[in-house]
Amino acid sequence: MSAATISRRNFIQMGTLGLAVHGSAGSSAAPTIEQLDFPPILTPDLDFYDVSRGKPKPHTLDPAAQVAARLTAETWRLEISADPFVEAPHTKQAASLEKPLSLADGSALDLPGLLELGKKHEVHFLKAMQCLNISTPLGQGLWTGVPLREVLKLCGKMDNVRRIYFWGYHNDDPSQVFKSSVSYTQCMETAPGDLPPFLAYRLNGQPLSLERGGPVRMVVPWSHGYKSIKWLQHIFVTNDARNNDTYAEGNNDPDSFLKTAAYVDEGPDKVAAGQPVFLTGQVISGLSGVNRVEYWLRRVEVGAAKLADDAPELLRGPWLPCSLQAQPTWSEVLPDGIDPRRVLGFDADSGRPHSWPPRYGMCAFYAKLEGLKPGSYELRARSVDLNDNAQPEPRPAQKAGKNAIQMRRFEVVG
Repeated sequence: MSAATISRRNFIQMGTLGLAVHGSAGSSAAPTIEQLDFPPILTPDLDFYDVSRGKPKPHTLDPAAQVAARLTAETWRLEISADPFVEAPHTKQAASLEKPLSLADGSALDLPGLLELGKKHEVHFLKAMQCLNISTPLGQGLWTGVPLREVLKLCGKMDNVRRIYFWGYHNDDPSQVFKSSVSYTQCMETAPGDLPPFLAYRLNGQPLSLERGGPVRMVVPWSHGYKSIKWLQHIFVTNDARNNDTYAEGNNDPDSFLKTAAYVDEGPDKVAAGQPVFLTGQVISGLSGVNRVEYWLRRVEVGAAKLADDAPELLRGPWLPCSLQAQPTWSEVLPDGIDPRRVLGFDADSGRPHSWPPRYGMCAFYAKLEGLKPGSYELRARSVDLNDNAQPEPRPAQKAGKNAIQMRRFEVVG
C-alpha cells in the first residue's frame, strides 16, 4: 500500500481510521499529506449513516407493501390540510386553506405534479445531515427539490396560519408518527438567495432512494436531521403557534440550528515511535460558520481521568491550527447538468461557495504530528466559529445539538 493513496477506506481496513500512522515496527515509508484521500464531498446515497425511524423501516417493506403505502414514484401522494384548532382566549380562528389537497377527492399532489413545479422553482443545496444526539456526521449531499412555500401556493389563499407541520409514512401504527414543523415566516419569507425548507426528490442528481426517505422528503437546511422528515406524505397548517414537534417530547430543543463542530476520526491504540501521526476529521459549518479548526495534543498518564469540556487546562490549550481540505473543482464534483452558480449558498458569478465549508455543509480537516516521544497521549480537535466562539459553545445545552469536544487516546511505543 506504500505506493497507493492512503484513503479513508484504507484506514478502516488497517484499523487506523483518521488518527492514522502508516507503519509500525518493521514498516518503512510514512505517507505524505498529499496521499491522504478525504471522504467524497458528495456522500453516495446508500453510504449515508442511517437513523431511520419506524418498525419495520419503510425501505425494508416488500414491493407490494411499498405500493400499498404509497412509497413508490408512481403511487406517492401528498395531502395538505388545515388544522381546526382554536383555543380561547388567543386563538379564536382556525387556520384555513382555499383548496386543500386530499386523497379522498383525488386532488393530492403526485410526483409528476411536483416535478412540474420544479421546472420553474427547483433549488439545489449542499447540506450535511447530522442527528442532534449523535456525535458523528451522517453524510453530505446535493439535495434538489421545490421550496415548501411554492407547494403551499397550490392550496390558494391561506388564513390564520402560524405554523406548518409535516410528517411521513412510518407504518400503520399512529403512535410511531414522527412530525416536525417550521414557522410560517421560516417557510414563506426566505431572503433572496437564502435557504428555504424544500421538498427534495433528488440526491446527487439521482432520484431519492427509499433508504434516504424517497420518493420525497422534507429538507430543512439549517436544522439537524429530525426536521428533514423522510417519506413525506402529509402537510398540516395550523394557527397554533406552539412548537409541538415530536422531538420536543424527548427533552430536545425542537428549534435548534445545526452546530459548528469538529468531529475526530477514530485511530489506533498504539503508534510506532518515529512515525508521523495524521489527525483527520470533518467539520460542519453551523449557523455561525467556521473560522478555523484547532487541535491540542496532551501527554497523560495511562488511565488518567477525562477532562470536562470546561476544564481550565483544556480551554487554555495550547491549541494549534489544523488545515482544511482544499475546495474541489465544483464542475467535476456536482452531478451532470448542475451549474455551480445555481446552487444556493454559491456565488452566482464564480460558482464557488460564499464560505468554506459552506454554511450547513462540511469538509475534512487534518494535521500532521511528528517527533512524538514514547508515552501516552490525548488528541483533541475543536472548531472556532466566525463569532470566535470555540466548540462546544453554546454551553451546556447538549439537547440543542451534541457538539462536545472529541478526544482520542493513543500510545507511542519505541
